[in-house]
Amino acid sequence: MNIRNVAIIAHVDHGKTTLVDSLLRQSKTKLAKELDQTTTIMDMNDLERERGITIFSKNAAVLWGDTKINIIDTPGHADFGGEVERVLKMADGCLLLVDAKEGPMPQTRFVLRKALQIGLRVVVVVNKIDKPDARIQYVLDKTLELFLELGASDEIADFPVVFASAKQGKAGLEQDLAAMTDITPLFESIVKNVPAPGGDPTKPLQLLAVSTIMDNFKGRIAIGRIYNGTIKKNQDVMHIARGGAMKKFRLTSLMSFMGLDRVEIDSTIAGDIVALSGIPDIAIGETVADVAEPVALPTITIDEPTVKMTFSVNDSPFAGREGEFTTSRQIRERLFKEMENDVALRVEDGPEGDWIVSGRGELHLAILIERMRRDGYEFQASRPHVIMKEVDGKKMCPYDQVYIEVPEVASGSVIQKLGGRNGQMKDMRTENGTVFMEFVIPTRGLFGYRTEFLTDTKGLGIIHSVFYDYLPDPGNWKERNQGSLVAHETGESNLYGLLNVQDRGALFIGPNYQVYEGQVVGQNSRTGDIRVNVCKTKQLSNMRSKGDGSAEHFNAPHIMDLEEALEYIDDEELVEITPKNVRIRKQILNENEAKRKARGM
Repeated sequence: MNIRNVAIIAHVDHGKTTLVDSLLRQSKTKLAKELDQTTTIMDMNDLERERGITIFSKNAAVLWGDTKINIIDTPGHADFGGEVERVLKMADGCLLLVDAKEGPMPQTRFVLRKALQIGLRVVVVVNKIDKPDARIQYVLDKTLELFLELGASDEIADFPVVFASAKQGKAGLEQDLAAMTDITPLFESIVKNVPAPGGDPTKPLQLLAVSTIMDNFKGRIAIGRIYNGTIKKNQDVMHIARGGAMKKFRLTSLMSFMGLDRVEIDSTIAGDIVALSGIPDIAIGETVADVAEPVALPTITIDEPTVKMTFSVNDSPFAGREGEFTTSRQIRERLFKEMENDVALRVEDGPEGDWIVSGRGELHLAILIERMRRDGYEFQASRPHVIMKEVDGKKMCPYDQVYIEVPEVASGSVIQKLGGRNGQMKDMRTENGTVFMEFVIPTRGLFGYRTEFLTDTKGLGIIHSVFYDYLPDPGNWKERNQGSLVAHETGESNLYGLLNVQDRGALFIGPNYQVYEGQVVGQNSRTGDIRVNVCKTKQLSNMRSKGDGSAEHFNAPHIMDLEEALEYIDDEELVEITPKNVRIRKQILNENEAKRKARGM
């Protein structure tokens, strides 16, 4: 078989998924009729389509002439780096997409480093050359600099380049967009520059599982690459677990990829990417081997998590009203099951019947929470905390490298805010009224900053961060400047009560909204919390003055979404998550109890 295994890697929003769409459509791959021509085919998850980002890596395959090209689409956001690290194990080469205006970005550096460590052959694709402000030569120079910085050999640094406009489905070896007709030059470059997979079909079977999915009929399906040997349908195989334990199973199905579909096959050889079922408890990084000579492959190593949160059973007055799965057993099962599919996630049982969930960043954990609430789960989550490390007796905390692009007028407030969060500026330059800045900042310093950043830059700023290193904790952390407006009683919010409260700060709720005592209904404009009565009603009489009510104006409330709520809360607050609502609440709901605890009674 003539096979090429190629991963597509890039910074978020540089056009990976759009490029895969063009490859699928132009290779005349059979696609489902219900697929909308205006959306990206590979982003099949509702969350991915809503956010316009890839969260889960996916496999597809196309036939180009007599060559089968297995394509692996990877996420571009640093928080989903675990997905990238494991799927690169299946590839022999990769397409590195670089935006023709922005050039290499933080995640470009992260994924390229991983690809070079594995020794993948890289084809650089300069995408979006149809942009009016494209600067192709500058981008190529910066890309070469990045290769040299990461220690690429002379052979790898002499990378082949393809110019493309993925949106228009065009590519070429020259920069002239008008001379391009279709995506053919990219296919030809893959076949020419990406090496055919290694592996010996005559050796005993070795397959490394890099992802798993559940199927209602086939059970657990493992997707992986065959490193050596031949695999057949209904074959007896040896499953080698992470600890070295071996168990014999018979494969119930063997599938190869064609387009977006998994197609049943009878057999295939080393180098191909397949999906198989019949091993009920196989996990990511484990080996499927020959029964007579079982030899395990090296397990996948993943960078450690940097952020943790505490999940617990919902104990608010509204608990159990809106969720389908609310018990401790159901939530625990779901979290531990998630670990099987997400290698960058860690879950531990906490000391008080709760769970400590660790991940790559706030977004990584927020996506997990959002997926759980859409599946009908109801629970509570605490404020995110960074995971500290002890090195040579010193406490170290994770730092991020932050790249910022803002209009010149907003640069002052951004520098001031990041400086106050222990950020250190490493680079700054101005081009055509836009300021580009690079900071190194403790991960904790970025908590809660994104909302402020959007406000300060009036939505025109771009911020990207990627893990940098573990360094000493600077300490002197400032807590939130403003307190919360907390509901005084349980009931339904009333416009009259809200009008009396709105001058105290920014409200998170409107009228006719069910609240309970201890629920956070707004942000105080000053420090400290205030208990407010948003359920207060006007005492009515049968008298009415002429202009009564005409001067009343209610400011539109700021409805907090999940990520904003997680950014907002402090150590004394929790986010209550249900399929229908996201509420912020105090850990201790009753005001007198909270005061007693504060006094240590």
